[in-house]
Amino acid sequence: MAKKHTKAERLQSNAERLDRREEASRESEINDQRSEPASGNTDVRTLEERIRLRAYELFEARGREHGRDLDDWLHAEAEIIGSKKMVTDSQRKAAAA
Repeated sequence: MAKKHTKAERLQSNAERLDRREEASRESEINDQRSEPASGNTDVRTLEERIRLRAYELFEARGREHGRDLDDWLHAEAEIIGSKKMVTDSQRKAAAA
């Protein structure tokens, strides 16, 4: 036969179950926050991805010659950040006019 629990035991069991649920909910929230990029990081990740892709294009255009990865990265970075700066400068000039 099943053991009958006292009211105090049932309350204790329910409290423990509630604590476990709350802890699982907190862990789920933390994991969700970790998987979502912060709004400031999104721009950095997008910029880094664009640089990475352009550097790879340069690598392929050069015949996949190894040993110049830093040159490719710096060249791609200069192109992309330079073009971003040029857009910003042209926007400033247009706003000033």
